[in-house]
Amino acid sequence: MLKKTGTIAALGAMSGTSLDGVDAAMVHTDGHVITGFGETAYRPYSTSEVALLKAALGQWPNDNLASTAELIETVHAQLLSGFDGADVIGFHGQTLAHDPENARTHQCGDGQVLADVLNVPVVWDFRSADMTLGGQGAPLAPFYHFALAKWMKAEAPIAFLNLGGVGNLTWIDPAKTVPESLGALLAFDTGPANAPINDLMMQRLDQSFDDDGAMAAGGAVDEQIIADFLTHPHFSRMPPKSLDRDAFSGLSLAASKLATADAAATLTAAVAISVSQAMSFCPTAPTKVLVTGGGRKNPTLMKMLAAGLDMRVGPVEDAGLDGDMLEAQAFAYLAVRVARGLPTSCEGTTGVRAAVSGGTISRPFRPVATNNLTLKL
Repeated sequence: MLKKTGTIAALGAMSGTSLDGVDAAMVHTDGHVITGFGETAYRPYSTSEVALLKAALGQWPNDNLASTAELIETVHAQLLSGFDGADVIGFHGQTLAHDPENARTHQCGDGQVLADVLNVPVVWDFRSADMTLGGQGAPLAPFYHFALAKWMKAEAPIAFLNLGGVGNLTWIDPAKTVPESLGALLAFDTGPANAPINDLMMQRLDQSFDDDGAMAAGGAVDEQIIADFLTHPHFSRMPPKSLDRDAFSGLSLAASKLATADAAATLTAAVAISVSQAMSFCPTAPTKVLVTGGGRKNPTLMKMLAAGLDMRVGPVEDAGLDGDMLEAQAFAYLAVRVARGLPTSCEGTTGVRAAVSGGTISRPFRPVATNNLTLKL
């Protein structure tokens, strides 16, 4: 039985649209205040596992996805079983398709399976309730970002920029009391981030990413492709707004005609200019931008961001945080909020009509010892 008040240990897991692997992290919180951070772990996907996941991208729930769901559940169960002391688990699942215009989203993986295997309550399906009430279903990390701003004792507006497969920005006014307060948060997807770059590197060089941004650093940006890219309707649409991983397939197609270095430089520049465009929607300019996700490890991208933004830009490590684990920590934190009936999104983050607590809670029904795990890769 979960305690209804006080600090508890929450374990979160995240497998993003970059398809690199699963992050897991422990957070100690009461659903409002962060009191500490715990153990973390990472499990990369193998080449064959990535191929299976990529083949499933864009698909809605169907009988042909059984092997994909089994892979996702098995990898998560194996990773999460290495943690001790979790009172609740936040399981995001793997996003295969996201269509906010038609109020549809698909995160593959069954939280009940994990609850039974791990013998711990699991919160999952975080996005559906938000979309039922007219929200975009994304991004969901902003409520955690708000808690982090309080933990940092920020005194002026700041922004978190997550550069995973897709980029998303959270603008925060730390003077507000709670995240659902009017004007406390504005969050939205900025545009593509690592996904097109990673796809390019895999297709051309059989590499999962542009290591240290070296390929992009040696190329030239195709300005015409960037100009065409900026005509995409997403950039003129008012936030909140969200994107599917492949929303900018035209950009990838155009870059595919370039030499590898030039394509990498152009795709990297597209990420940076997307963020620059996004800043115009912020109520006031943030005093600094803290970058999380894999993109912060790309020096070429970070230089482009710094050149295009009139404010301090740096990795979240500058604030004493772990940029590899922020998304996993976010779903640990959100799991506690769901378990305690607290909102996880609001109009300023997803456009939902009213602040809503989204998520399904699965409690262990038939606990299974992890050493007898029946799921198979």
